[in-house]
Amino acid sequence: MKKFLAVFLIAMVVAVSGCIGSSASSGTSTATSSHGNASQQYVQITDALGRTVKVPANVSRVVAVGPGALRILVYLNATKDVVGIEEFEKRFPYGRPYILAHPELLKLPIIGPGGPGKLPNFEALIKVHPQVIFMVFVSRSEANEVQSKTGIPVVVLSYGTLSNFTDREFFNSLLLAGRILGKEKRAENVIRFIESQQSYLENLTNGLEGPTVYVGGIGYKGAHGITSTYTDYAPFTVLHLNNIASKIGSKNGWAQVDKEFLLRENPDYLFIDEGGLKIILSDYNNNPSFYNSLKAVKKGHVYGVLPYNFYNTNMGIAIADAYYIGKVIYPGRFRNINPVKKANEILKFLDGKPVYGQLANEFGGFGEVNLTNGNVTYGLPTNP
Repeated sequence: MKKFLAVFLIAMVVAVSGCIGSSASSGTSTATSSHGNASQQYVQITDALGRTVKVPANVSRVVAVGPGALRILVYLNATKDVVGIEEFEKRFPYGRPYILAHPELLKLPIIGPGGPGKLPNFEALIKVHPQVIFMVFVSRSEANEVQSKTGIPVVVLSYGTLSNFTDREFFNSLLLAGRILGKEKRAENVIRFIESQQSYLENLTNGLEGPTVYVGGIGYKGAHGITSTYTDYAPFTVLHLNNIASKIGSKNGWAQVDKEFLLRENPDYLFIDEGGLKIILSDYNNNPSFYNSLKAVKKGHVYGVLPYNFYNTNMGIAIADAYYIGKVIYPGRFRNINPVKKANEILKFLDGKPVYGQLANEFGGFGEVNLTNGNVTYGLPTNP
């Protein structure tokens, strides 16, 4: 009786809330399991692409395919349900808090190459017997192909645009994955946590007339230099800062500006995404006159932030960057904030461990950047 009630409640939750973007029918049915020796209850959900998919009512074996899919499962505290990972995760086990916090995931079997636009290995998928395949950055036809060729339900999730931290598509994907995995409460807690961080940052800086800012070195399908930026860089957005790159139109937020634009707009503060720091330091050595002509460089207003766009958005790093940027520009308003301590609090909640120190060792961490010698020195601005 208790088991029946549990299944019924799960079915009702998905029926009421399991849809993303558009309404869809839901229900339960009994079918033979993937192992062919037992019957199993299924529920019907609607994924981020509007696809109707039947998934088992009780899921305990899953895989994640595509940029950011595994991160969502880590946020949901569902690492014990993961039975295989992409080769990308093993080849590049740095810079992403969810992997740094859970090195045990690297011991799992490989299910495919990973990376944008790359489908998993169908035979490898079938071999690890997942009940559900979660996918991100995949088309409807590709998702249908994986499902058809493996016989395993494919549920597509989405990060949305993430021009700030509270993207509804991303939140809906957390809720959907949470319902499938029996992690509804955790999904709700993650959403409340992110919303509270953004609300705090927005309220702390609301109404302030801040200086002009720019972030260079943004990674996009690889590392880039000073001219690579975001027109809607999320930390700037929530802090109400005047991002000079917002004057440039961009379909996905990422843009390449030219150096003449930077000289013309001449931002008060220059932030460097440390994923591109080596490229920028090399460029400085080849062309110091350009950099030394910038107001921010002359005044020593050059600061390093951790790269958060590595195999999709590392939300915890993005939020932590915002706290550090706020501390740099508004030290009075952020006087009670220790950016390193805050970063560890955020990363521990989302990923399970306070791994800021590892990230700082890999990239440089929060601090003033000396373009002449390439050093990153932690500290507050000397000329706020």
